[in-house]
Amino acid sequence: MTEPANKFNLSIPELEQMAKKLRRYVITMISTAGSGHPGGSLSAADIVTALYFKVLRHDPKNPQWPDRDRFVLSKGHAAPILYAALAECGYFPVEELATLRKLGSRLQGHTDRTLTPGVEMSAGSLGQGLSYGIGMALAGRLDKKGYRVFVLLGDGECDEGQVWEAAMFAPHHRMENITAIVDHNDLQLDGRTCDIMGLEPLGDKWRAFNWNVLEINGHDMKEILQALKKAGDIKGMPTVIIAHTIKGKGVSFMENNVDFHGKAPNPQETEQALKELA
Repeated sequence: MTEPANKFNLSIPELEQMAKKLRRYVITMISTAGSGHPGGSLSAADIVTALYFKVLRHDPKNPQWPDRDRFVLSKGHAAPILYAALAECGYFPVEELATLRKLGSRLQGHTDRTLTPGVEMSAGSLGQGLSYGIGMALAGRLDKKGYRVFVLLGDGECDEGQVWEAAMFAPHHRMENITAIVDHNDLQLDGRTCDIMGLEPLGDKWRAFNWNVLEINGHDMKEILQALKKAGDIKGMPTVIIAHTIKGKGVSFMENNVDFHGKAPNPQETEQALKELA
């Protein structure tokens, strides 16, 4: 039996405060672990917050609820922001965030659906999440379920050919129940995306594959929510939201700094970051 919409249903000001709280969790857990990926976790924080605390139909007490909406973190190295949201929602205790990347922990450096309540896909190699999400969306249609599937991709991840194979499949099958979101922060592991593999015109590429394309400021909560609603209203084709973001958003010395793609802050940097996010 289908349950009501998102139980959290926070207002925009509450969502903005929640995103800041999740960013603090990200900094603390990566600092404690001594390794991790802060930059792409922080850039995706507002998107993940909007989904888990406003948009997704999900039940932390019943992670395998058949009618739940699905969120697939294709850029799996951004696991800290997903873990922060899941903990705050109640999928597991917030205190468990301190075990990130430790031996025996349920919170590994990349998501593992066999370990962590609420995680939909085991991640590692980039480029696979859209294919995986399309499989979920197709299964939902075959099973006559009304759930939606959301897949968060990195912009550097869009260098992967499998992304574009999946991008061909979804419109061909008129898959209106899947929404891709590109965290377009302009940086990847070792430099600017435009220098490593030019993506632009990214919106036109998706349009050429017959997707409905929405471009937004990925840190404006109102724009995020409006785009997610529009995506749900579109019939007969999938939607991609290109969210223009800032890598390391919210921490001055991490913003647009490729060094913090996969580097933990030291104790002094952690203290400064938490002050800025207070």
